[in-house]
Amino acid sequence: MKKTKKTIVIRIEKHRKETVYSLKFIYDRDLIAICKKSKARWSSSKESWYYLKKETELDSIIGLFKHVAHLDMTAISVDRLKKSSEVAIKDKLTVEQRKHLNQFYIYLKGKRFSESTLKTYSTLIADFVFHRKDEAPIVLKTIENYVQSVLVEKNFSISGHRQFISAMKHYLVFTNSDLELDFAKVAPRKDKKLPNVLSHSEVIELIRVTKNLKHRICIALIYSSGLRIGELTSLKLRNLDLQRKMLKVESGKGRKDRYVPIAEVMIPMLQNYLTTYDPSTYLVEGYEPGQAFSAVSIRSFLGRSCKLAGITKKVTPHTLRHSYATHLLENGTDIRYIQTLLGHTRPETTMIYTHVHSQDLKKITNPLDLIVKQLEQRKKIN
Repeated sequence: MKKTKKTIVIRIEKHRKETVYSLKFIYDRDLIAICKKSKARWSSSKESWYYLKKETELDSIIGLFKHVAHLDMTAISVDRLKKSSEVAIKDKLTVEQRKHLNQFYIYLKGKRFSESTLKTYSTLIADFVFHRKDEAPIVLKTIENYVQSVLVEKNFSISGHRQFISAMKHYLVFTNSDLELDFAKVAPRKDKKLPNVLSHSEVIELIRVTKNLKHRICIALIYSSGLRIGELTSLKLRNLDLQRKMLKVESGKGRKDRYVPIAEVMIPMLQNYLTTYDPSTYLVEGYEPGQAFSAVSIRSFLGRSCKLAGITKKVTPHTLRHSYATHLLENGTDIRYIQTLLGHTRPETTMIYTHVHSQDLKKITNPLDLIVKQLEQRKKIN
């Protein structure tokens, strides 16, 4: 006779001034054992087990229990999971402004921009529309005043400022404006910051301390295949070719497909992961079957893993991609191959890694070392 799964009701609640995931279920020794092993805490007042939200991802809890119990998460709404520090810009707009911006969104969609670009451009122009004081034709001074009074005051990033100018060029065409923006003259110069790079030992330690198998797969794949975070979350099962040891990245940045190799050591890890989690559509899925994993979740557990690994550098998923490219260059891989593996359109984008990799720089004798060495030699002679 088939054993019926127990039901666990998962809620987001407040407990001792902390936000927690509470788990309620009828007494069951197996479920309690999992709770204890995963360091869940027992609340006598609430008569439930719980995990601190700041320390635990919902996806981790689901991974622990989804094969042994039915998870009832109807009490958790998407709105409660999303934090918003300020009122959404759309709530500040008039009905007419919303209609106008919706038409602009449709216009951009016709340009076949990615979902990310659509959202970014729409949000930037919505803020511009909200701050406009009149309906007079847009002139260069209008844009300059907005930049000075809003973007500069908000301490907007240089990249965000440049995105606004790009969005504005499309908006001016959409509104049939006579103004034509010269991006090179109007946009601020791009930052020439060098990316943070992890050492070989830091990469290994980061993967080692990440105990959750799904999280470990995410970190190891981003590094070993040089993926962007959006490329990882968009990977589908059909893109995985274990026999050829290749991943097909579909519609990467610039809508370009490319193949990237899978590391030999990733094969058994991936096989174990596929057997354990049994994803249905995406290679890495969220708590609902067929739903893509959240980029926010990846950034969150990556931060926790860095703390466990004792890494004090600022690390983002893109840092792993930077590290992959830099390590390839240090190993003697031709810059043209690295450009192909990363999916860069322009070789100039890849050239940044020639400024990051340290093998040639290490060969340079530091003048302080040289001075000290000369002094030591003089002492010996004397």
